[in-house]
Amino acid sequence: MLSSKTSCLCGAVKIIAGKINPKFTVCHCDSCRVWGGAPFFAVQCGTDVKFEGDKKVKIYESSTWASRGFCSDCGTHLFFKFKATGEYNMPVGIFQNLEGLKMDMQYFSDQRPSYYCFSNETKEMTKAEIMAYFASQM
Repeated sequence: MLSSKTSCLCGAVKIIAGKINPKFTVCHCDSCRVWGGAPFFAVQCGTDVKFEGDKKVKIYESSTWASRGFCSDCGTHLFFKFKATGEYNMPVGIFQNLEGLKMDMQYFSDQRPSYYCFSNETKEMTKAEIMAYFASQM
């Protein structure tokens, strides 16, 4: 596991992630692509995440199982947080010096647009598989 310190673009929100899984995921769902204009490349950080300047963190309840956080000053995407577990998935690009990363999973693979594809061999889950998984968690 990796650990790292980072901040949003303007520096108003500082983040310390104690445990970063080097096997990152990519989400192709409509919400992630609208949120960031592209698929969401995320590292799993568990619950060992601390924020300074958390008054600047704006939360958007994006689904029944998760919320998204961003800096209210500069708009930097900070996290996707699971409501049931409190675990954070954070944009891989927000961390500057992570090494040894490997794409491991692609979520909502059936919603991936035809205008891009990745050559990495990964596990994949469709929308139906994701919905069934989260339905079983509630």
